[in-house]
Amino acid sequence: MKPVVAIVGRPNVGKSQLFNKLTGRRLAIVEDTPGVTRDRIYGESEWNGRNFTLIDTGGIEPNTDNQILAFMREQAQIAIENAHVIIFITDIKSGVTASDLEIANLLRQSGKPIVLAVNKMDATGTVNPDFYEFYNLGLGDPIAISALHGHGTGDLLDACVNDFPPEDQDEIIDHAIKVAVIGKPNAGKSSLVNKILGEERVIVSDMPGTTRDAIDARFQNQSGEYILIDTAGIRRKSKVSESIERYSVLRASMAIERADVCLILIDALEGVTEQDTKIAGMAHEAGKASIIVINKWDLVEKDDKTMEKTRTLRADFVYIGQNRTAGF
Repeated sequence: MKPVVAIVGRPNVGKSQLFNKLTGRRLAIVEDTPGVTRDRIYGESEWNGRNFTLIDTGGIEPNTDNQILAFMREQAQIAIENAHVIIFITDIKSGVTASDLEIANLLRQSGKPIVLAVNKMDATGTVNPDFYEFYNLGLGDPIAISALHGHGTGDLLDACVNDFPPEDQDEIIDHAIKVAVIGKPNAGKSSLVNKILGEERVIVSDMPGTTRDAIDARFQNQSGEYILIDTAGIRRKSKVSESIERYSVLRASMAIERADVCLILIDALEGVTEQDTKIAGMAHEAGKASIIVINKWDLVEKDDKTMEKTRTLRADFVYIGQNRTAGF
């Protein structure tokens, strides 16, 4: 398989910005708000003829009682376990913090090659004296970078490639079927992905909107190999107030575009809504094969007519779809 590089560090040190710079695409959400990236985000990149997979992770807070931050720490740990090389990104502006020291200890225990990057070194021609403080982390020579401007990223990638497995082990062609799991917020998309995978691959919370990015996870069974793409719930445009939410809708649209098949999750308790038909319309307009999945069926009060009503879903999609207005 392709080498895997995980980007880890505290919240708001520039992990997602570096991820976007190295992949050349705006795949990860970048905001000044700490904790914006909550799950593992995958992207493809290339350096000196070597193709590799890059993972952006949520910020690691070693000691926290916050549920979301604890989930982020667990997801980052999984990324570390699956990586061939780890980029540990720090921030010159805050210097070496207690969290940095704890994360460094965590990474050393992984036994993986670690490349230490000191971010926000935006000035050229001079070296901030505080840079040398990062030798105290005991991870070898730090590399000065600017994720914003791209300074130092060549040296960073050179260091990563040096620790890659032999080139003949790289994956040449990916025949996996890409399956996008789409639907309204809190329809159970992440729970479905986790159940299929048999692990807590995606953050699951009762709070709608917990998943903000499109998340890739590889899965294989007797029928073949698949890549499951869990996406942020798609809200009506009138409810997409934060720029973070707007990015999430864009991520979901991009997930549909690169998928081979879309699973459209419907909340059985709510039935088919106009928003469901608009989401299905996105998949239809993109020319994607789609499967309608009725979730939370166990919570529905049933009688002898319940199943027959459910079979009318196809007709509901057609009817509401013909009368829907374009856009969100």
